Amino acid sequence: MKEHQSKHALAIAIRTALWGGSICLIHGSVFAAPNPSDGQEQNSTQLPTITVSANNTNSLTTEGSGLYTAKATTASTGLALSLKETPQSVSVMTHQRMQDQNLTQLTDVANQVAGLTVSQSGNVGSDSSPIYSRGKSVDSYLLDGVKLLSTYSSIFQSQDTALFDRIEVVRGATGLMTGAGSASASINMIRKKPLQDFKASISTDLSSWDSYRFDGDISTPLNQSGTLRGRAVVAYQNSDSYIDRFNEERKVAYAVVDTDLSDKTQASLGLSYQQIYITGQARGGLPAFYSDGTRTNWSRSDSAAPSWSYSDRTTTSLFADINHQFNDNWKLKASLARIITDSDELVGYASGGTPNKETGSGVSIYSTHWAYKPIQDLFNVSLNGSFNLFNQTHDVIFGSTLTRSENSQPYFTNWWINGWSGDIDNIYEWDGNTPARPNNPAVGWTKENNTSSSFYTAARFKLSDDLALLLGSRLENWKLKKEDNKYEKNTITITNRKEENKLIPYIGLVYDLTPNWSAYASYTNIFSPQDLKTRTGDYIDPLEGNSTELGIKGAFFDNQLNLSAAIYENKEDNFAVAIPEQPDNSHLAPDGSQAYTAESGTKSRGIELEATGKLTDTWQISSSFARNLSRDRNGKLLNPNIPSNTAKLYTTYKLPYLNEAITVGGGIRWQSEIQSADQKFTQSEYSVVDLMAHYKINNKLTANLNINNLFDKKYYLTTGNSYYGAPTNFRVGLKYDW
Repeated sequence: MKEHQSKHALAIAIRTALWGGSICLIHGSVFAAPNPSDGQEQNSTQLPTITVSANNTNSLTTEGSGLYTAKATTASTGLALSLKETPQSVSVMTHQRMQDQNLTQLTDVANQVAGLTVSQSGNVGSDSSPIYSRGKSVDSYLLDGVKLLSTYSSIFQSQDTALFDRIEVVRGATGLMTGAGSASASINMIRKKPLQDFKASISTDLSSWDSYRFDGDISTPLNQSGTLRGRAVVAYQNSDSYIDRFNEERKVAYAVVDTDLSDKTQASLGLSYQQIYITGQARGGLPAFYSDGTRTNWSRSDSAAPSWSYSDRTTTSLFADINHQFNDNWKLKASLARIITDSDELVGYASGGTPNKETGSGVSIYSTHWAYKPIQDLFNVSLNGSFNLFNQTHDVIFGSTLTRSENSQPYFTNWWINGWSGDIDNIYEWDGNTPARPNNPAVGWTKENNTSSSFYTAARFKLSDDLALLLGSRLENWKLKKEDNKYEKNTITITNRKEENKLIPYIGLVYDLTPNWSAYASYTNIFSPQDLKTRTGDYIDPLEGNSTELGIKGAFFDNQLNLSAAIYENKEDNFAVAIPEQPDNSHLAPDGSQAYTAESGTKSRGIELEATGKLTDTWQISSSFARNLSRDRNGKLLNPNIPSNTAKLYTTYKLPYLNEAITVGGGIRWQSEIQSADQKFTQSEYSVVDLMAHYKINNKLTANLNINNLFDKKYYLTTGNSYYGAPTNFRVGLKYDW
């Protein structure tokens, strides 16, 4: 009885918080929501009857499945297909695995996903941790299946995972669903939605370096019939680091309401908010070489950040969608979102120069100021369904996407500021307090408008019981207008770029070898406008090419264990290659940004193996191996700072004692050697081992333990400077579920 009273009281409190005694949207009308006490019986011991609408079920949701794999996904073609039916390499980071490994931000997830590599030369969120796949930087990020336009990738690197049910990764060219993009991968972040039944949890964690985190997640029906449902998620994190002077404070809030407007129509309305404030942030580590050419050997705790450097970034998202089921076969979906990011960053990092081994002189701070506020508007509408022809059922989707982004920001002097010296007298004695913060007023402004519109269609034709043909195409239009004003010149420079009616075809073939095994082949084109510049300041021409993939897939235990093996080849022209750092700064464009050269005739070839899911009811596994070789037309290896080979394994097992209350697990990540472009800096191959354990104290309370880098492996995360991976660290936590 006490348990029922507690749950009932909590449910009323949640409804009050979500309603706020205020305004709700139900069945298309707006009205003032009554206070739960008005006209209602005050008997807290009587739990109201909940009638759940069956049409809210989402078979793609991973929350509650307890699995390390997904049974189906729409990420590759827009059609809901099992992984075995999808003719591309797809990995899904599920809700269960993110919880087990305590993966709290997107880069944590990327480090665990097959074929992905994070090249981290500074702290996450400092615009210096690009994610790579198949030898190229990932440039396609999506929210609920709609691609984001902003070129500020760091906005997405630091996304908190508390908001998401799962993260879907499609490796290779994904132009059918993302339009413009390289042959690296797309990363699709799927938000949590309200559940049909009441569920709530709170958790608190303590971690190494005085770090702590709190999470709360509540989902409940908001009316007696269950046609109105709400969910709220909050998270707070405060983290110091193994790196001196670094601190991160993170605040996350999310609320969403679903309503059944009718038996066939559902609508959602939501809001998310994330603020990350970092002090002591650096885009890089200390110099890798002494002035005499020998290697430096800093402590892992040594920071390149002055005490005055900071980053303050807030991202707010408003979104709404509506789904209408015409009949058993046809469904219409429309979604609309606005994402506003407000970022203010005072950048400083002591990566310039080379120190004298004896005196510690010769190191200087790079500094600048970034302040930007990109606003993105996203609209997507799709109609998908199935039809019967020649005694087979075929699936089809038609869709259109319109995305627009606008960003206005001041110009500040980059890296070398007039009247200010970033020189450090003695790096061995440096405490981050000198030199003083530079006075760096704005020297101009820039305004950028980026628009993309597209129409796409895909179909899965069953040519026989065992053979499926997937055909698709996307017609893409893209334009960019950029205005630059430098105060000293008192002139406005306008740049207009556009690409019209770019057709991106897609073809795939899947053959069922047995009920459990299939073989597939797929082909698609590559097209991606680039915002990268040459030494002269000109933009590099769009990346163009094609991608071919062959593979075999297996599915067992009702798609709860998925296996795959793939080989691929990407051919590309205008592939951007960063110019290595030069003493005369000729590696920079006129605006101070990194300069690139365009390589044509490049080829990327590789193989990927993956197994994810459950081996038994008590044993979960996720394992992968990926090999990629990307070369220019002369056979020279491109991006040697990215490992050619990676292997990842993570597994958990419920012990057959104490009613299976104890789960133990662990994993290992291995990568091959990486080098700087000039081959002076080499990080040899290395492995990192992690462990975890859960103890279910009772039906509601669970204790958690994670140990990362068990053997305290010391390694560099990049080849550009001395930025180390984290030493051995731990996290302990408690989670309480209702």
